[in-house]
Amino acid sequence: MIDIRDLSKIVASKGDNPLIISTVNLQSEENSELERKLRELKFKQELRKDWILFIVRDVVIFPAAILFIFAVSGYSLFTQIYR
Repeated sequence: MIDIRDLSKIVASKGDNPLIISTVNLQSEENSELERKLRELKFKQELRKDWILFIVRDVVIFPAAILFIFAVSGYSLFTQIYR
């Protein structure tokens, strides 16, 4: 059986020259696949949010603002002509 010790105790007990152990990232294929799917989902969510903002801003708000400006200017012109 393998003897497992706490790494912090090993480093602390080395004194002036502490033992430096580099950690290696050993992700399993499942973890990397789940991370890839998560990144794809985040990208799709951002894309969906961008499209919703585009539709609301460029298709609804800007034409409504232009129609409002035309309506106000038309009403103002109409009232100036018939005074």
